[in-house]
Amino acid sequence: MTTRTVPVPTTRQLLTKVPEVTIWFWVIKILCTTVGESFADWINMTLGVGLVNTALLFTVVFVVVLAVQMRLRRYVPAAYWLTVVVVSVTGTLYTDILTDQLGVPLWISTAVFSVLLAATFAVWWARERTLSIHSITTTPREGFYWFAVLVTFALGTAAGDWTLELTGWGPGLSILLPLGLIALVTLLWFAGADAVLAFWVAYILTRPLGANIGDWFGLPRSEQGLGIGVFGTSLIFLGAILATVAYLSWSKADVIEVQDDTAYVPESSPQRRRATLAVMVAAAAATVALLAWANAQPHQSALAEEGPAPSCSSGAALDQAQATQQVAGDFPGDEVAKYRTIVRDTRSLADGGDAQAAATRVTDLETAWDDDQAALQPKNCQAWTFVDTQIDGVLTAVRASSPDRATEDQAMGALLTTLG
Repeated sequence: MTTRTVPVPTTRQLLTKVPEVTIWFWVIKILCTTVGESFADWINMTLGVGLVNTALLFTVVFVVVLAVQMRLRRYVPAAYWLTVVVVSVTGTLYTDILTDQLGVPLWISTAVFSVLLAATFAVWWARERTLSIHSITTTPREGFYWFAVLVTFALGTAAGDWTLELTGWGPGLSILLPLGLIALVTLLWFAGADAVLAFWVAYILTRPLGANIGDWFGLPRSEQGLGIGVFGTSLIFLGAILATVAYLSWSKADVIEVQDDTAYVPESSPQRRRATLAVMVAAAAATVALLAWANAQPHQSALAEEGPAPSCSSGAALDQAQATQQVAGDFPGDEVAKYRTIVRDTRSLADGGDAQAAATRVTDLETAWDDDQAALQPKNCQAWTFVDTQIDGVLTAVRASSPDRATEDQAMGALLTTLG
């Protein structure tokens, strides 16, 4: 899919700051989206940096790489795609902060980012009279472009997560909806749809597609994923990005230096644009109807395990003695013994000064506890919540960038007391 509509050669195109929109553009865009999602999760959860600190870190990185990108006089594949990776992480983190830290419902985030993106396009059009990606030849246009890209990532994150919340679809099934919509937009582009509209719709849809692919690769097999993990997923897709960028840097396959009058541009007309727009609107309505139907079916939100632990609807919070007694009485002994073994192993590694090995071992505790949630929580919700809070404390202490032994020992000691 391309946004080029009128092949008019100009010298200003020699300074274009973006790549040609070929199949390579869409492949690497999805790769960037996937690695951005998985790498952010790895830094946030595995390294224990925290959501807000991760967002601040990537905001600084984004400012730096964007400054480098905007100072360049032409399109440079490495700089451009590095900026896309960083902006994908940053936009995702902004949505996650709204949802996980501030408790903003996903439908509100989706609406807010939709309005913000529409306002961005309105101001951009009023000033520049074009929204085409092939017109990024001035600093103001490049500024509008990158701000719009940032908002599309935030919007795609909110809309994609809201879809999972409404439907409860697993990682494999969740790929099909954005993939199908992208295929439809591509067909409409071939049929003569407005090229700029088709580009930006597809651009937004690649965000939930890439994130869902990342979840499919990273989630454990018990949750219908491939079990590769967020770090392994990040390495796989980062390697694919580096290989693709190296190829594009060598081949110049996506560099717009001379306008090609023979390049294929689908025939279009006002009638075709109106007809294809009507199809897009109908597809949007059908998507809303599908989501409403899926939401009405019995399901559990696929995002439940990503958010805070659910609290019990009744009963006073337990104290340490009550929690220890109820865990011993209500939870299977072999499962509790498994958790104890992992915690003791983690403590031994931390005592020996091997913080990296301790962080790796404690991940086994997180995985085992999450896998057993469906079985244990119904047995005793209050005891499960008590242990879940203590496990969160252990994970935070062990995964800290500079672990404090006293904090680690206190957190693991309390958990071992509860586990008997």
